[in-house]
Amino acid sequence: MSYLNGEKILFASDNISIEFCSERYSRTSILEAGSSFTLLFLLGSDIYLEKSVCLLPMVFRKNQYILYYSSEENKAELRCDSQEALKYLLIRIDYQYIVNLINPQSSQESTDILENMITNNFIYLHKETPPSMTVEMHMILKEIIDSPKKGVIQKLFIEAKIIKLLILVFEQFHEKNRGPSKPGTPEMIKKYLDENYHSNIKAEEIGKLLGINQNIIRQEFKTQYHMTISHYISELRMLKAKKLITNSDVMIKEIAIECGYEYVQNFTRAFKKKFGVAPENLRNNK
Repeated sequence: MSYLNGEKILFASDNISIEFCSERYSRTSILEAGSSFTLLFLLGSDIYLEKSVCLLPMVFRKNQYILYYSSEENKAELRCDSQEALKYLLIRIDYQYIVNLINPQSSQESTDILENMITNNFIYLHKETPPSMTVEMHMILKEIIDSPKKGVIQKLFIEAKIIKLLILVFEQFHEKNRGPSKPGTPEMIKKYLDENYHSNIKAEEIGKLLGINQNIIRQEFKTQYHMTISHYISELRMLKAKKLITNSDVMIKEIAIECGYEYVQNFTRAFKKKFGVAPENLRNNK
C-alpha cells in the first residue's frame, strides 16, 4: 500500500487501496510497496511527478493519468507550482490480484496485457504524452469518490469500478496503437452518450468533466452529428424503448425506467410524440 501526506483514504483492503487528495499542498510524497500497480489520475493543472523509473520526472496537464508497475519499494514526489489544489486520485493494486484477474496463462492476449503492464507500456500511449482521461473515466472516479457504500458492498463496488477503469485503459492503449489519430470531442461525447443514455446527462456536467466549455461541447457535437445532445439522447431512448416493447414482455413502467424516464407519464408522452402511438397500443397491436 502507499501512504500520502494529508491524503483521504477512500478504501483499503489486502489487495487494493484508494487515496484521494484535493488539498492546497505544493508537494507530497508517495511511498510505494513492491510488486504493485498504480493508477494515478491527475485532476489538477501542471502537476509534476518526480520518480526514478520509466523516464520520469514528467509533467501532467489536467485530466491526464498513468498506469505503472513497481517491482520494489520506491518513493515518488508530486508537486505543483500553481495556486490550485494538488488534486489527484491514486489507486494501488497488488500484483497477484491483477494476475488472478487477468490469468495470463489462459490466452496470449492475457499474457500480452500483463507484459505491457509490467514493462510500463501503458505510461506513454502516443509520442511520450500521458493519456487523457475519457468522460467515462471521470464518471467512474466521481462514483468512487462520492460512494457512501460500506463493508462487503463497498468492496464489490470498488472492484467492479477498477475493472471497468482497466478495461478503458486497455482499450485506449490499443486504439492509439492502431493509428496516430486522436478521437475528437464529438466522438468522445457520442461514445459516452451511447453507453449512458439512460442516465440524467447534461452538457454542463460533461463540460466540467472534460474541462471544456459546455457551449463548445454543444456546438461541436451539433456540427458533427447535425443534432443537439438532448435530441440524440431522446432518439436513443425512443429506439431502445420501441425495441423492448415489440420484442419483449417487459412491463411498460420498467421500460420507461430502463430508458431513463423517472415517470411513466413522461415516457408515454415522449413515445407518442415520436411514433404517433402510445406504448401500450403498440404492444397490443404488434
